[in-house]
Amino acid sequence: MTKKHMHHGKTSKNILSAGEVLKATQLKLGDSFLDAGCGDGYISLEASSIVGDNGNVYALDVYPESIETVKKEIKNRNLDNIVALLVDITKPIQLDVEIIDIVLMANVLHGFVAEGEVEEVMNNISRVLKPGGVFAVVEFRKVEGNIGPPYDVKLSPEDVSNILLEHGYDIGDIQLVGKYHYIVNGVKKT
Repeated sequence: MTKKHMHHGKTSKNILSAGEVLKATQLKLGDSFLDAGCGDGYISLEASSIVGDNGNVYALDVYPESIETVKKEIKNRNLDNIVALLVDITKPIQLDVEIIDIVLMANVLHGFVAEGEVEEVMNNISRVLKPGGVFAVVEFRKVEGNIGPPYDVKLSPEDVSNILLEHGYDIGDIQLVGKYHYIVNGVKKT
């Protein structure tokens, strides 16, 4: 019996800088941003300050406790440009079509690959992302003994790039973010 990959991991807050990740996505004032698999929302909350009053942030996660944590922080900080939603992104995302400028998926895609759920997820992300929008995927570097998921579950930048290419994206740039991660920016074809 194969062990099912566990999607829900620990927060990356102490090992992955939200500011560095968002800079790599080129998020800017007025953008509409979706954090797919937001966890405790530390990146979403940082994005809220970047997009400003004319931007929007959608923090999505399948775990109720994660969304409750984000909602508490939104309330504590009195933010009105961010909404936390309980969403399973293997199912259609209940947002309008093509309204998002940048989708971020940090430390999540490897789980969907391990579970054979890539098609559904990619279709759902592509539906809400604007043509020319960026799908930014952050993953742990595929290194033995490194932190993160088991080596055989980790994805290389080439693995991520191939998934994006197969689903209608051009590869923008690939860069290292922090000590343990890389980011691949896919640009949705117009």
